[in-house]
Amino acid sequence: MAESDDIPPGPGSPHADPLGDPFLRTRFALPARPATFLRRARLVHHLDQALRTPLTMVNGAAGAGKTLLVADWAAGLRHPVVWLSLDPSLGGPGMFWAHLLQALRTHGVPVADGVGTPADAGRVPHTLLTRLAAQLGTEGDELTVVLDEYDRIGTPEVAEQLEFVLHHAGPGLHVVLVTRTEPLLPLHRYRASGAITEIRNAELAFTPEETVALLRRHGLRLSVQAAAALVERTGGWAAGLRLCALAAQEHPDPEAYLKEFEAGHSAVADFLLAEVLKRQPSATQDLLLRVSVLERFCPDLANELTGRGDAEAILAGLHRENAFVEDLGHGWYRLHPLFREILRAHLRERSAELEPRLHLRAAHWLGRSGHLPEMLTHGAAAGEWDLTAGALVDDLAIGQLFTGLRTGHLVDLFSGMDPAAASPAADLVRVARDLSRGDLDHALARLGPVRERLDAAGPGGTAAGRLGCALLEALAARVTGSPQRAEDAVRAARELQHELPADLLDKHPELSALLLTHLGSARLWAGDLDEARAALTTVADTTTGAATALPRADALELLALIDHLDGRPATAERKASAALAETDRYGLAEGAGTGLGRVVLAAVAVERDDLTEARDLLDGTPGPAVHDPVTAAGRSLATARLLLARGRARAAVEAAEPLVPAAVRSPWQRVHTALVATSAHLPEGRPDLATKVLEQLGGEHPVLAVAAARARLAAGDPDAALGLLDPAVVGAGPAVLVRATLLRAQAAHTAGDTATARRRGSPGVAEARHERLRRPFREAGPWIGPYLADAPAMGPERGALPFPVEPLSGRERDVLLRLAQMMSTEDIAADLYVSVNTVKTHLKSVYRKLAVNRRNDAVRRARELDLL
Repeated sequence: MAESDDIPPGPGSPHADPLGDPFLRTRFALPARPATFLRRARLVHHLDQALRTPLTMVNGAAGAGKTLLVADWAAGLRHPVVWLSLDPSLGGPGMFWAHLLQALRTHGVPVADGVGTPADAGRVPHTLLTRLAAQLGTEGDELTVVLDEYDRIGTPEVAEQLEFVLHHAGPGLHVVLVTRTEPLLPLHRYRASGAITEIRNAELAFTPEETVALLRRHGLRLSVQAAAALVERTGGWAAGLRLCALAAQEHPDPEAYLKEFEAGHSAVADFLLAEVLKRQPSATQDLLLRVSVLERFCPDLANELTGRGDAEAILAGLHRENAFVEDLGHGWYRLHPLFREILRAHLRERSAELEPRLHLRAAHWLGRSGHLPEMLTHGAAAGEWDLTAGALVDDLAIGQLFTGLRTGHLVDLFSGMDPAAASPAADLVRVARDLSRGDLDHALARLGPVRERLDAAGPGGTAAGRLGCALLEALAARVTGSPQRAEDAVRAARELQHELPADLLDKHPELSALLLTHLGSARLWAGDLDEARAALTTVADTTTGAATALPRADALELLALIDHLDGRPATAERKASAALAETDRYGLAEGAGTGLGRVVLAAVAVERDDLTEARDLLDGTPGPAVHDPVTAAGRSLATARLLLARGRARAAVEAAEPLVPAAVRSPWQRVHTALVATSAHLPEGRPDLATKVLEQLGGEHPVLAVAAARARLAAGDPDAALGLLDPAVVGAGPAVLVRATLLRAQAAHTAGDTATARRRGSPGVAEARHERLRRPFREAGPWIGPYLADAPAMGPERGALPFPVEPLSGRERDVLLRLAQMMSTEDIAADLYVSVNTVKTHLKSVYRKLAVNRRNDAVRRARELDLL
């Protein structure tokens, strides 16, 4: 005979519940934990606090692991634990209290005969509650009562009666509610007095490390990184992870299954559809399926998709019920990611043709409500490309394809644009997309016809579209080295801005910043350094915020190059470092900009004879997002200078000479390419060739004068050399002045006048020390050696200074602090949410500023300077 679930009556216990049915033993048994159950220490530790509060609430969605967590914890307690699993049949007060009294007796907690027994399923005598409260939790009598699935008891009377017993029972009583929803108890009072322990959905979610341990219990192996991806897909939902593990065990390649898990076709989907969706009324089911196309939604947006007006009440109720609807605040919600994925799959199976219509409705509502990023996503998902491109252009948001913040998303979004989309806005966005991803041939070929279409529209054409086209024209001018085209594009853009609402322009400060940066780059290429500096300084000094971070960094890098070309390495270094800090501050991806900042830092490192750092900086420079001639020429020349410093003259000439495609030739590129050639000729003993190259070049420039003087001096004509130097280098940058000073000293040395040589060389040494220039002394040749040996003041070598070379930036201090904590480069990167290469750049800057070469020395020096 099969064993009955009925509980035989014990001494003094009733035979049946108020309805006359026998008590079922399964209601009072602690659930068994499966062999694959994972005890999570952090949650057990939190539950231990339940022994210090009268009330504990474990509140989470279906399958969150609430019941097994509490059962495992309760099984380890040393004092009596009473377990009662509830269901709707116990909703009446008489049924609830009869079963709770029976649970007490079943678990060996004596109940005095005077307490009594409910005889009516729908009510309970108040005297019973009073006598029970007086008996429970008396001094020294610890008792924990667990009410599992408490959310299935919806009777307000039961909640009031439970509150009465809790309030009047002794301090040894601890009630644990395991629930999907918040109970009808005065929780605010418990919270205010610190009398409640709470564990909620977010805390119940598995971490990647816990997921690895859970899968191991199922005989599966997965890295923490792969587990993190699975946790992101499932939201760390316990039931989802267990069902995934069980399904993976049946798969020929379990690890591949877990990595490529598709929620819509799995036991997880069956569970959620049965436990959550199908338990809801039909109107709620319809709403959930429709909002599954949205990342987030508010009641008005949900109503737009359903065509009804009941979303506010439904969403509030779903959130209270922990039905996988999360409240984001300010009236917005989202679905649990796994639930959303399953609902979308279910929607496609039930009504595939509905999904694009829902996306289109959402796009229109989001567009009207000013939520452009989400509008674009849904417009694209609906396949309405002319609408989507038009919204981007009309909002003046086309510049966001070039700011680094949403660039990748927008490029990916519009990469799927239907070729049939033929509006001017769609064509304009295609050009922007191609320019953003470096596809210059397609972009430049399309730009002309787009401009003609917009111009042909006349006054009826949108000013926003023509302004967007002017922005692309300015960028095209920059990448093709066409300064006049850039001037025309910016002039047209300024005129168009008068036709647009001021508040719309204020929303997009990146437009003006991008226009001026492209103009500054084109002017720099043309050699108009003062006008370039004016445009770029406006961007660098007057813009703030994330929207303009990339053009601001771009402007700083271009300004750094101008300073480098002027022979001002310290100033160039500060601006290039500020540019890198700007992109780092806003989390812009490496490669989002031109990479010119690192090129300038490499050129400065060559001037300081730190050739290893220069090589590292050049090798670590990512491919530029903007392929402009300024960056290409700057990189070629920095590489050539590095090769010269390493004695590879022929390779340096080849590195400097590649023709940079551009509409006009850049004067400074021609000058510095020629300087590389002359620097290659002189060590080979051919000053005549060096002089010939410079004479063919012509023009007046301090660096040319210094190069010509060096060639004359090498040819044995010191008077001619001095004649070239005296008028030409006034106002030149430190790197130029130091070289000019050393040439004057060398002329005196050649004439045998060592005192004059020393006197002439001293100012250059002081300037070199300030700028930390070493390369000019190596270029000077062996004659300078005795002077440096006899008079250390004439050398650029630095000792330990009583202060940093220059102040550390905030991020450099962050890195230094972690360095002192013995953190590795990788750990520092993870802690600061930056790349390892960024940390290495900061470390090099810290070493330079503290005049050290090693980590330990940096920490010691920082402590000496009270920086730590």
